[in-house]
Amino acid sequence: MWGYGPHSGFMGNWGGYGWTGTSAMLFGLILLVVIIAVVVWLVRGGWQPDRHATVPDSRSRGLDILQERYARGEIDRDEYLKKKQDLLGG
Repeated sequence: MWGYGPHSGFMGNWGGYGWTGTSAMLFGLILLVVIIAVVVWLVRGGWQPDRHATVPDSRSRGLDILQERYARGEIDRDEYLKKKQDLLGG
């Protein structure tokens, strides 16, 4: 009655589940913890596909060339301002 055999009733077979049931319960618990951890990681910004994308330069190469031409005196102020407006889309 107080032994540790399979029919003893005193934690003899892990509360009636046996090794298979205990392993499945443990695996389910670990899986649940992993799922919760992944959800928390995603919510806190762990995965952002745009994070590693290259950010385009805020200045255009055309605007740089235009400023160089204006600085060298190749174009006057009015032409510079008109072309700058065209480049900026305004």
